Parts: sequence; structure tokens; C-alpha cells
Amino acid sequence: MKNPLLRSVPVFFSLVLFALSSSAQSLPTIQLQPVFAKLDIKSPVWMCQAPDDAGRFFIVAQDGIVYVLKKDSDGSDAKEFLNLSDRHLHFNREDGLLCIAFHPGFKTNGLFYAYYTIENKPEDIKRLNNGLPVSFPFRSVISEFKVSAANADAADVASERVIFEVLQPFWNHKGCQLQFGPDGYLYFGLGDGGRGDDPFNNAQNAASFLGKICRIDVNGRTTLAASSKRPRPLQYGIPSDNPFVNELDMGGIGAQHEIWAYGFRNPWRYSFDRKTGALWVGDVGQDLWEEIDIVKKGGNYGWCVREGTHRFKPGPEGARYEEPVIEYPHKPNLLSQALFPDTHPGTSVTGGYVYRGKKYQSLEGIYLYADYTTGEIFGLRYDYDAAKVTGHGTLLEQKENITSFAEDLDGELYALMENGHIYQITGP
Repeated sequence: MKNPLLRSVPVFFSLVLFALSSSAQSLPTIQLQPVFAKLDIKSPVWMCQAPDDAGRFFIVAQDGIVYVLKKDSDGSDAKEFLNLSDRHLHFNREDGLLCIAFHPGFKTNGLFYAYYTIENKPEDIKRLNNGLPVSFPFRSVISEFKVSAANADAADVASERVIFEVLQPFWNHKGCQLQFGPDGYLYFGLGDGGRGDDPFNNAQNAASFLGKICRIDVNGRTTLAASSKRPRPLQYGIPSDNPFVNELDMGGIGAQHEIWAYGFRNPWRYSFDRKTGALWVGDVGQDLWEEIDIVKKGGNYGWCVREGTHRFKPGPEGARYEEPVIEYPHKPNLLSQALFPDTHPGTSVTGGYVYRGKKYQSLEGIYLYADYTTGEIFGLRYDYDAAKVTGHGTLLEQKENITSFAEDLDGELYALMENGHIYQITGP
């Protein structure tokens, strides 16, 4: 089955099981324990816990609704927290309301942020295209909202403050996810704009936001140079240590100062390691390869010149790209060409988390991720000092399609399934 969120080109493969390697044998197995058994939700794509003392989970449905419920409930107490469905955000397969993130100071300021896609009107294109002859039909939006003053379990929709918008040429590869880093800045990832093969080479173009991980300061405001054609002042600040911050703006068509790293096809789910601060990203591949990356400031992760570690399009001779931590192929006959030939094939990676909870010490330090198509959940151990994988393998074989992982305030992990099921991940 194709991933309706991430893939637009059908890929067929025969999955064969391989004997686990010695490195895989060093990892424990996991189980999925059902939670919120009475919750009825269609296509959950994100779940997080608010950083306060209320013990609530917030679950994002792709059609534009965010639900709130108690962490220890059976799901029957779920209520609508935010409803944007009347905007018709979900008009295809890889769009919709895709993520929310709570401000680190949410307990006192009540602020949170949402990422969604929407179809453009002519006036939207005129407002956003910097006078260029483009007529892109869609756009991605990041907005700030505030919790209702009268009801802590409801958002004030009227409080919306749009802080970032970018035109999108096609309906797919929206990337998404909002995540506050250990530095307090908001990180967000955008896919290459869609279709296939990155036809505009956005991911390697520093003048485009597409195919990038960006980093902004929601507490600040930056005023652009007088020559810029982009709106000013911006509704956010640009951190002074972003890698392109000193490049020429060139009236809005130069290097985008918000970029933190580039060369991504469709970064689908990423997270910060609570212990080390490392940013882990699952980047969905095109025809042959899926990859997991650790993102560095200013790093170029290769797409669309490379897919994984493998050549895809022509690129400049001598160009340097950051290597993936691990990759796996779509077809079994390519395993011998992989960084680790004993990996299992799949076609659509779902990035996860490094386990830093306290319940399952056998999982400590393992990065968990999955393949949407096969349902297989993988794990790897990584030595940050040596910059190498020290163990990897399959943690669980199951058949449900995993749209996202989630982490609670205690560091425990969960898996969200396209069919609406939600599970807590347990270990030995």
C-alpha cells in the first residue's frame, strides 16, 4: 500500500525476510500496547503532550481537527481543541493540518503553533510571489494561536497570527512538523515542493525554502533590508547564527536567512535527542532509497543530486554532502549497495525518536523509526563521538501503517497508525 501522506509514485516490491545480523541481535524487541481504546479518530498524523501540569495529550487529525484528552484516559473524554476543517485543508493525500507545537512558555502564555496547507486565491499568489511570474496553486502556512481565556481545553481560533507562508507548486511533499529545539527556536521542515524528481531543483537552491529545515525565533521580529520585496517586518525573528544570515537578500530572491540545513526531499518527522540535542530526521526517498540523517548547521544532505548515498541527478564536481546515518533500499536486490547490507527494504520512512524514557532501560539511547509501507519498526544505536552506528536492526514486524511517532513529557514513546489506532511502545 502506498503512503497517502508521503508518496505520489507507486512503488512495487517483494519483501523478503533476512536473518538478523549480529548488530541487530544486540537490540531488544519491542511491543505495542494499545492506548485510548475508545478514541475514534480518522488519520491521526501527530500527537504531543502540552508542556504544563495538566497531563493532556493533543492529537492532530489530517482533516483539520486537533483533539485534547487526558493522558491516562480511554479516549472517551476526547474533545475538539482546534477545528480548521471548514477551510478544506485536506484536499489530496499529503496535505492538511499536519502538526502543532506548543511554545516552551505555554504554561504561562498559552501559545501554540500549527502547520497546515491550503489552496491559494489569486490575491494570495500576488502577495507571496515577489513579483515573479509564478502561479503556484497551494501554500504552506505556520500560524500562532492562543488558548481560549475561558476554556483551557479549547483554542481561540480568532487569535490566529500567520507568521510564515510559502507557495507550493504541487500538492505533495509538504514535509511539515514544528519542533522547538533545546535553544528555544522553532524548527520546521519543508519538502521539495512535490511532483517527482524535484523538477525545479528546489532542495539545492538556497533562494527557495523548499527542501529545507528552517529555524526561526517566534519571540522576536526581524525587519528586512529596504531593498527586499518580502513583507517587512517579518512576524518572527531570524537567529543571528543561522548559516545563511549574512548572505545577500537580493530583494527576496537571494539566500533565505531562515534556512538551517538543506538538500531534503520530504523530511517526514524529526526530533531532538533529549540527552545530546542532536536533530534526527527521516527523509522520504524517491525511487530507490530511504534515509535517516543527523542534521548539522548549514549541512547539505544531497537531494536532488543524491538519493541516500547514491547519485540521482548531475551535480557539481567536488561538492560535499552530509552522509546519512543509515539508508535502506526499496528493492531487495539493492541491499548489497546499502551502507548496511543487512537492512530490510521498504518504501517510505517515518522518522522517530531516541528513547530517553525511564520505564525500559533496554531501549535507552536507541533511535526508533519505521517504514510506513511495511509497518516494520527499526532501531539503531549511534556513537556520537565516533559518528557511527554501533548496532541496528528490526525491533518489531507488524502490518499497520505508521504515520508518526510521539513522545510524552516523560520520554516514553508512542506510534500512531493511519487506521486511527494509537499504541505505547514497550520494551523488555
